[in-house]
Amino acid sequence: MPKMNSELCQKIIDVCDAKIASKGDGVGVSFYAFFKNRNDNPERLMEAATWWKDTSIGPF
Repeated sequence: MPKMNSELCQKIIDVCDAKIASKGDGVGVSFYAFFKNRNDNPERLMEAATWWKDTSIGPF
């Protein structure tokens, strides 16, 4: 599995935990959920997008 920046990893965990807590285990999450604005940190967005693509399973 591709490595990820630890700050981004923790942010993803925090966002997912909050979404699951508010909407239940079946909630879906896009990698855009981890960014206030898609363009506020393009390098980090690309890192997340690459990780998401490389680790995701199933229909896209």
